[in-house]
Amino acid sequence: MTSRHGTQRAGTTAPAAPRFPRLFALARRDGQAVTLDEHLERHGPPPVGPGSARGALVEEILASGLRGRGGGGFPTGLKLEAVASRPGNKVVVANGSEGEPTSLKDKALLRLTPHLVLDGVALAAHAVGAGTAIVVVGRAAATERAAIAAALEERRRLDIDRVAIRVADIPDRFVAGEETAVVQWLNGGPAKPTITPPRPFERGVGGRPTLVQNVETMAQIALIARYGSAWFREVGTPDEPGTVLVTVLGAVRRPGVREVALGQSLEKVIESAGGASEPVGAYLIGGYFGTWIAADNRDVALTDAALRPLGGALGARAIAVLPAGRCGLAEAARVTRYLADESAGQCGPCRFGLPAIADAMGELLTTAASPKLVAQIERWAGQVSARGACRHPDGAARFVMSALAVFQDEVALHVAGRCSGHDRQPLLPLSAAPLDGWQ
Repeated sequence: MTSRHGTQRAGTTAPAAPRFPRLFALARRDGQAVTLDEHLERHGPPPVGPGSARGALVEEILASGLRGRGGGGFPTGLKLEAVASRPGNKVVVANGSEGEPTSLKDKALLRLTPHLVLDGVALAAHAVGAGTAIVVVGRAAATERAAIAAALEERRRLDIDRVAIRVADIPDRFVAGEETAVVQWLNGGPAKPTITPPRPFERGVGGRPTLVQNVETMAQIALIARYGSAWFREVGTPDEPGTVLVTVLGAVRRPGVREVALGQSLEKVIESAGGASEPVGAYLIGGYFGTWIAADNRDVALTDAALRPLGGALGARAIAVLPAGRCGLAEAARVTRYLADESAGQCGPCRFGLPAIADAMGELLTTAASPKLVAQIERWAGQVSARGACRHPDGAARFVMSALAVFQDEVALHVAGRCSGHDRQPLLPLSAAPLDGWQ
């Protein structure tokens, strides 16, 4: 197998780069995991060997423009550089905790193509000089954890990895997936975000420099290492290249996980899920730390740059389609209560601010709502932002403020004692949905 970072076995030729889809190029229709034999036949072994240069892989990732696929969007190459530059042995953590209820993309990747994730883990470990690697999976994701464990056993039989990789579970809480929460859990503490510094790249698991990357980011690393940064940039935009996995849910005919090119329009992504199943009232982009946008923005491109003028970002890369017959204010109030309950409870904004905001959002739904409530909620949201021990209050405040803006007509109706929604069934999930049955 040839690569600029590896070696070639005699009699073999380099596999052709996948066109589209990329991450799901081998995904099986029966929902079963791709076997190691199938994976190696298509992609060849991970290009890690005695002749592969660590620095070359980091340079390739930097040139690719790959950004983290976990929500923060930090440049992956810079993270690799930061950990690689630290002295001593390092640790690599592949974060597949996925505590965001609207997202199933990481579960789909772990279940369907586990070897692509594990290749990325092995390559990242090689690039930063790590002797230990850990794949973190949510405690309730038993099928996905089993798929990774089975894939690791396949790889051990062929002695394919040069780093020790193990699987660890983590509590299924919204805040547990934040990178410092993951590190604290692996160090024997609670799965709650910590006040930083030091950051994990300085002192993480076991006090060692630690690279924490989302599992989708790891899979992208595996592809870039094989096919190069120029191939990666063939789709997407110059500033936000590549493909991403997007979870589409709500009022669509085929909810599920889609691989899309960055820069594709929101409307095209909805069409890939079979189109809207009924008239659309609004979209929630980016999960519960994301933002609501009005239904007439369906032509917006799915990039952070295009969403920024609307106050949005790709975030957790989940798109919830709210039908016009649902009360968006009621959905927002339910999620706000969930976010208040799911906080780490480590600071005043989470312990007192978010519950107060959730109470006020609930009060807006009553027939006796005061018009002064909106100004009060907006004031409290401003007070909790940028003052917490972690980013949880910021994300919750952003969600609430976007709801008040997009559903301002609904707010006025509720203040007047009415509601436009005729379907009272909750739409947005408050716990992770099973992947089974999703397309």
